Amino acid sequence: MKKQKEPSWLKIVRILVAALFLYSGFTKAVDPVAAAIQFDDYFVSFGMGFLHPISMFCAVMMNIVEFTLGFMMLFRIRVDFTAIVYTLFMAFFLLLTLWLFVAEYLEVNYGYNFHVVKDCGCFGKAIHLNNWQTFVKNIVIMIPVIVVLINRKLIPDIRLMPFGQWSFALVGALLVSGFQLYCYQHLPIVDYSDWKKGKDVKEMFVGEPAQKEMLFVYTNNKNTTLVQIMTTEELMNITDIIPNFYDTYHYTDRLDTTVKEAIHPKIEGFTMVDSSGYEHAYELISYDNKKPLFLLFMHNLKEVDLDGLQSEKLKALIDYCKKENLDFIGITNSLQAEISIFRKVHDLDFPLYHNAIDPIKGPFIVRDAVRSNPGLILIKKGIVSEKWSWRDVPEISTLSPL
Repeated sequence: MKKQKEPSWLKIVRILVAALFLYSGFTKAVDPVAAAIQFDDYFVSFGMGFLHPISMFCAVMMNIVEFTLGFMMLFRIRVDFTAIVYTLFMAFFLLLTLWLFVAEYLEVNYGYNFHVVKDCGCFGKAIHLNNWQTFVKNIVIMIPVIVVLINRKLIPDIRLMPFGQWSFALVGALLVSGFQLYCYQHLPIVDYSDWKKGKDVKEMFVGEPAQKEMLFVYTNNKNTTLVQIMTTEELMNITDIIPNFYDTYHYTDRLDTTVKEAIHPKIEGFTMVDSSGYEHAYELISYDNKKPLFLLFMHNLKEVDLDGLQSEKLKALIDYCKKENLDFIGITNSLQAEISIFRKVHDLDFPLYHNAIDPIKGPFIVRDAVRSNPGLILIKKGIVSEKWSWRDVPEISTLSPL
């Protein structure tokens, strides 16, 4: 009996659909923490915030299903089953994104408050789409998916027994599961964050404050129309030019003038505030700071992995920084009262600064900087030099010259 041959045009459509699912699954699997955060956002949006404890499980399972479906379609594994599940999968998300688009429209134009998720997270952090773009994207994708569904009988299954086919599908599921586990325990192998290696975080998050200069106004004792306006440096040297200046002029006023306007960061909201309210971000994350800066990110002190915080390699690095007079700073979104208690309980020998956020609106800069809690980033002159999860904190001997 002659073997059925898949039409070339259908093969192209099938491979494109498979590639799309594989890419979508990969971009989320590479950062399972971000995928879990996305589920949290959906849960809050739909009034189901109590499901937060299962957000990571949901994210991991979703990534496995999506990637495995792409894997099965690519290798023609149980095509009839796969095509049907594909269609149901896309139909669900088409309806979901339709609701998100309509809800956002009602929020913006009619004042409804649905707490709509603004970015669907369809492609993780690799591609950002608003709700309208996501809805249109799903309509477009639905077309080739339906084409494959209608013509699924023309696509022959891979030449394996049913057990072999399901075993092959399991290979795809295990691949993406192991990949997610690695990226979760360490860091995403593809970093889509604004704190990836080589990124200028000084320009991105810190900016520069306005530079002001004091001007001193002195008026002539006999002729009030004669006025001297001087900078601090000029005032210090005035008697070299006019020896009897203070006998002739008297102080009238002080003016503050802006020499250089403030340069605002591209993304507002990053601060490093100590318990007295002093802001340290500009002085530490600066092109002028010659010393390397180790920043230990701890998004939420209640969720910090204590094994990571108490690891011998991290303690050794903290001791080394103290000995060599290098900056080792912690930063968290937790409140100052929590910071104070946490430092005492865990006997932290380094400053721990606060970055204030709106717990609903963000911006979640500390949470998104490094997918590990705690996670470590090395910054040199405002540029990200290295970053590690707590499991990968380096030995002192392996660090390049600091």
